[in-house]
Amino acid sequence: MRIGPHTLTSNIGLAPMAGVTDKPFRLLCKAMGAGLATSEMTTSDASLWHTKKSRHRMDHVGEPGIISVQIAGTEPKPMADAARFNVEHGAHIIDINMGCPAKKVCKAWAGSALMQDEPRVEAILKAVVDAVDVPVTLKIRTGWASDQKNAPIIARMAQDCGIQALAIHGRTRDQKYTGEAEYDTIAEIKSLLEIPIWANGDIDSPEKAKAVLTHTQADGLLIGRAAQGRPWIFRHIHHYLATGRHLPEPDPMEIGEILLGHLKALYEFYGEQTGVRVARKHLGWYAKDRPENRAFLAVVNRAEDAPTQLSLTEKYFSEQSLYRCVS
Repeated sequence: MRIGPHTLTSNIGLAPMAGVTDKPFRLLCKAMGAGLATSEMTTSDASLWHTKKSRHRMDHVGEPGIISVQIAGTEPKPMADAARFNVEHGAHIIDINMGCPAKKVCKAWAGSALMQDEPRVEAILKAVVDAVDVPVTLKIRTGWASDQKNAPIIARMAQDCGIQALAIHGRTRDQKYTGEAEYDTIAEIKSLLEIPIWANGDIDSPEKAKAVLTHTQADGLLIGRAAQGRPWIFRHIHHYLATGRHLPEPDPMEIGEILLGHLKALYEFYGEQTGVRVARKHLGWYAKDRPENRAFLAVVNRAEDAPTQLSLTEKYFSEQSLYRCVS
């Protein structure tokens, strides 16, 4: 899959998620086979670019591969300025967020709220494309509401404005993440456009990935929530699509090694105090589908420092591995 001059190592990418796709998680997912890992959305409000949160979100020092940065905002000029700023700080691709359904974002007329205002969408797309000499991509939903699925209109507009790849989440804004994603709209858009299309939404297994690609004829897939606690999903999907065979699920020892590496990366990136807090949600995601992990979470989530959090995690997964070997 190509985006402008960039050839991706895989057509299975990590979807941008606010509060999730920080640098440590992007690096982990890239190591696990994600062909592209887009940053969580960064604001177009220049007054906030030097806050601690924004500095973390725009930190790409030492990040391998293609750096894709998502920007969010409501006005053409600030969005164009944000695009230029991020390119100057290392971005190889600028992604425009018109897909976030969060109330806080949509209340400010950013994210998927923009899909209600097609002239504004066109103005933002043109401004950002004209502002930078790197590829600009766009993330949208199927529409604002079930009776307002205007994604095909915006998709054509995007291609005409010079957008070089389009990601579509198979839900409307009012659905948020409820119900099931639909892929007919994505298939329709793929049939209309020449630029690469990413399909997104509810892709949580190799079989589902193959089914969505077959149904939509999309060029690639973006994995979001299914990668939380399962970053190896990228290599599993890639292997299945290439061979038709499943890779074995990682055993407790391997999961423990992956998780411990992730925790250490979080401490290094955020500092110990914040890193410990951020790590708790990741610990929850790693344990979400394993009822036997609830007791572990109850203990490890009370840890207030990195050595304790690491020690408890290492001890638990070592015990799990030993139990598997004995049984």
